[in-house]
Amino acid sequence: MTRIAPTLQTFFTDRLVQQREASPRTIAAYRDALRLLLGFVQQRTGTAPAKLDWDDLNADTISAFLNHLEDDRGNSIRTRNVRLTAIRSLFAYAALQHPEHARLIQQVLDIPPKRHDKRAVNFLTAGEIDALLDAPDQSRWEGRRDRAMMALAVQTGLRVSEITGLNCGDVTFGEGAAVRCEGKGRKHRAVPVSDPIQVLLRCWLDERAGSPGDPLFPTRTGRRLSRDAVAQRVGTHAATAADRCPSLLHKSIHPHVLRHSCAMSLLQSGVDTTVIALWLGHAGVRSTDAYVHADMTIKEKALALTTPATARPGRYQPTDKVLAFLDAL
Repeated sequence: MTRIAPTLQTFFTDRLVQQREASPRTIAAYRDALRLLLGFVQQRTGTAPAKLDWDDLNADTISAFLNHLEDDRGNSIRTRNVRLTAIRSLFAYAALQHPEHARLIQQVLDIPPKRHDKRAVNFLTAGEIDALLDAPDQSRWEGRRDRAMMALAVQTGLRVSEITGLNCGDVTFGEGAAVRCEGKGRKHRAVPVSDPIQVLLRCWLDERAGSPGDPLFPTRTGRRLSRDAVAQRVGTHAATAADRCPSLLHKSIHPHVLRHSCAMSLLQSGVDTTVIALWLGHAGVRSTDAYVHADMTIKEKALALTTPATARPGRYQPTDKVLAFLDAL
């Protein structure tokens, strides 16, 4: 028997931290996945995690754990696949350390991710964005901070982790004004900011009065905002904005929607998808295809090119109420 514990420890300390220089978020995600797995096996077998060996983590056990995530914990298929990615990463490392378990390890590596439906991209229209940015109370310090933060997110398309990671010194003004951030995979990029956003950020930085290494958007006590805190603030302001813009009531508003809205704005302005991918820090252009699929205006323009010259442009609308009822079913 070969204990899992020593390999598990070196997987984090050597492979992830030293060799791959994984980000803290990646390490935390892998830690949580493997903690859940070991807890599941302990509950199932009664064996403490420190005493488990590789035979206790065969393909059947891993498959049962993945089903447990969905059926018992109510996790989505996406979450299930993320947990599987962490497990497969550990087993790929173990394959180099334990050739005696090659067959068992390969069986686990052969477990495929589960297919799932791809959701349509959720984004805000120009009117909805204006209503959201006008929602924070400008008489309060938090309201001025939130308006600057959300306006920057909409214009730059930064991820919420990139927004919370910004420091005061990451903003440059004047010619070539931009914000510099560190994205996924420790990739650094600079995203240009428009003149109105420059004005908003200048005002905020004057009020913020922080040093270059201080968080750009802090809490009242000066700490860095968490992802959950940003999501809570965006949700609160979306609820306020819905009074002025009722269409927001039918949308799930969270920080990533601001990123989607930036991408859709660029796309509808005629910006090439290659440039949008670079702007958003995507690993490849394929990640930007979802915005093309979500944009009905592009599809309607394509339809117009194939429509007979005598046909009126626009979407089909049934003329009969009964047909309209049937079409709506």
